[in-house]
Amino acid sequence: MSASPAASTPLAGARLVGQGTMRFLGFEVYRARLWAQPGFDADQYSAHPLALELTYQRNFTAEAIAKRSIEEMRRVGSFTPQQATRWQQALQAALPDVKPGDRLLGLYQPGAGAVFKMGGRVVGEVPDAEFSRLFFGIWLSPQTSEPGLRQELIAATRTAGQGQP
Repeated sequence: MSASPAASTPLAGARLVGQGTMRFLGFEVYRARLWAQPGFDADQYSAHPLALELTYQRNFTAEAIAKRSIEEMRRVGSFTPQQATRWQQALQAALPDVKPGDRLLGLYQPGAGAVFKMGGRVVGEVPDAEFSRLFFGIWLSPQTSEPGLRQELIAATRTAGQGQP
């Protein structure tokens, strides 16, 4: 017997939209996979629930991930120094340190925030809608620092036909 497709989907009713690898100076940093529900529009990513899974290929502390995330979020939108401090602290508290092979899943709920899971259990959350929009924009916004990875993640939206029900 095989598992039902829903059992392997991190978000109800979602399908795998795309996947790609983040590299820095030729080294793999992580592999990313994006799930979204039918009707997902990458140009309006922040209007849709989605799940983003990162499988790390290197060791990173939660502090390093949070600091880099805030730097990348600045490319997506502006925020105050106070927000940056608050968000970096919240993200650092929400995330675990990671090692090669660890899979971290981020769940985005528009208007609500982000929940982070590892090994099927919640490891943290940041219940701030603006933080979450900018955080997931690291990968999905047209202003991302990694446009090639963005294109790989949203690949299915470019080939599936947007106007279909």
